Amino acid sequence: MRIIDEQLLKDLADQARRTPRRRKNLNLHTSYGDPCQRLLNALEPDTYVRPHRHLTPPKPESFVALRGRMALLIFDEGGAVADVVLFGAGGPVLGADIPPGVWHSIVCLERGSVFFEAKPGPYEPLSDKDFAPWAPEEGRPESGEYLAFMRRAVDEMPGPGKAPDSCA
Repeated sequence: MRIIDEQLLKDLADQARRTPRRRKNLNLHTSYGDPCQRLLNALEPDTYVRPHRHLTPPKPESFVALRGRMALLIFDEGGAVADVVLFGAGGPVLGADIPPGVWHSIVCLERGSVFFEAKPGPYEPLSDKDFAPWAPEEGRPESGEYLAFMRRAVDEMPGPGKAPDSCA
C-alpha cells in the first residue's frame, strides 16, 4: 500500500521543479501492463503539455486535482480551443473525465500543482498518445509560443468551471 499524503505531493512537486520538462510523474501501478494505469502528475506553470488524444486504442482519461490549480483545454479537430475547464484542489471543480478521442491539454496555473490521473492500460509508449499535428512538438522553440497561446485561451474563454472564483 502507498499512502498519498501532503509530503509525497510536496516531494513530487519539488522534483518537477528541478526537471527540464518541469513536470514529473509517479506511477502508482506496478507495471505498464496493468489494466489500470494510475499516476500522480506534478506540473509547473512553464511546462508544455502538447495537445493529444487517446485514440489507438480509444481510452478515456480521468484527472482529479490534489494540489494547486490547472486548466483543461479541449480542442476541436482543427486545433481551435473548444472549451476551457478550470480545476483545482478545493474546487468547486476538482477534475474531469475525458472521453476517448478528444483532443486535450493541461495548463498549470499554480506552482506545485499535482493531479491524479487514471486511464485504462496497458500502457504502450508508441501508441498511447496521438499528438495533435497542429501543435508543436515538446522541446521545439515554437512550443513556448503555443503555451502562451493556450494561456491566453484560459484567460479569455468562458466555459464550465471558468467562474472567477472557481479555483480560488
